[in-house]
Order: sequence, then C-alpha cells, then structure tokens
Amino acid sequence: MAIVEFKNVTRTYTSGDHTLNALDDVSFTLDEGKFVVILGPSGAGKSTLLNLLGGLDSPTKGTITVCGKDISKLSSNELADYRAATVGFVFQFYNLIPTLTVHENVRLVQEISPDYISATQMIEEVGLSDHLKNFPSELSGGEQQRISIARALAKNPRILLCDEPTGALDSETGVMVLKLLLKMAREHGKTIVIVTHNQNIAKMADVVIRVKNGKLRSMEEQAHPMTADEVEW
Repeated sequence: MAIVEFKNVTRTYTSGDHTLNALDDVSFTLDEGKFVVILGPSGAGKSTLLNLLGGLDSPTKGTITVCGKDISKLSSNELADYRAATVGFVFQFYNLIPTLTVHENVRLVQEISPDYISATQMIEEVGLSDHLKNFPSELSGGEQQRISIARALAKNPRILLCDEPTGALDSETGVMVLKLLLKMAREHGKTIVIVTHNQNIAKMADVVIRVKNGKLRSMEEQAHPMTADEVEW
C-alpha cells in the first residue's frame, strides 16, 4: 500500500534575481514497509526531497501525500503535529544532548509524540540496554548513532528519514547501523528512507531513487536486495 506520493513537486529558491529549482517536477510513490535509498551527488536535491517529506519545508508547486493526507498545504503548526506523529529523523551527526543520559535522551520524545514507545524498550531494541545511565560522551560513535535511532523510533513513526546515517562511522560500525535499519523495515514494517551518495547502501534497498540536478533520473525496484553482510564494503 502506498504511504508516500510526490506529484509534480517543485521546490524553488529565490535570491535576488536568481532562482534555483532544487527539485523540478518530481513524481513518485513509495509503499509502506520498504527500505528506500535516495541516491545522488552533492547538490542533486536529495536533502531537499527529504526535508519536504519530513515536513521541514513545503513545495513551491505540486502535492505531497503521506498516509492519505496532503501535507503540502499544511500550516506551520499542522506540520509540527505531522512531524511529531508520523516521521522520525536520523542525521549524520547524532544530535544527542550531552548533559542527559542515554535513557533521558530517548525519553525526550514522550513530550511530543502522541503514540510513543517506552524509551527502555527501544534502547533494548538497538542493543544498548546496559548503557541506560551513560552519557553520550561515554559512548562510541556507532553507539551514539544507535541511540539516535532509538530516539527516533521511540516516537513510533510510520516513516524514518535518515540523512547520511553512516557518514561519520567506520565501515564496520556503519554496517551494524544499516542492519538495524533493515530490521526496522523487514520485521517492524517501518518505511525507511535513506539519503546518501554511497552506492553500496543502494544495493540493500527495495527501491532506489536516483536524483540529479533536481530531477528524478530513475526509480528502480530491486526484487532481491542484498543484505548488509553480502555487500562488499
């Protein structure tokens, strides 16, 4: 079942007399529970696409439908509610609050999410239940990224949006994080959308979307995506 539909979406930025179509007439649909990779070079429009899907920005033209609702015309307050209830975010840098423990960092989402999952449960899910009382500075980079994923998933979102989630990690730790994200799609039915320039990650995807110069160049469904263990890093 389709969970996301972009229909003729354009995002134009204007500076003085100069205009830039960061996205230019982009259309596609995504089914629920898929592991999706958006691939392209720097400046291709990947992050713009992710920001639009995440309700951090609105299109200049076109419509974006998520879970049956057109989010392209929502007000700022309505977009805040959408972000709280429907999407989770994971970034290249972990954005953990250094003065809070692991458990406190994950528990923060209870303040905004109407349907949150127990922080303790999600920390256990990412394999770090023995670090509940640690502070971020006491964790490795990979552990911090797993906690940021636990925090995003504790919101119980339908869609998890990841912007270069392994970009700051070594290959071994990056594989561990990707396995966790794959598990969330395969076993928990989450729609995982990863923006990256890493061709190897695309080999693991159910759907690969390639963008360049703001345009959708191709969208490919892979019948037999690789596992993280099968990819040569």
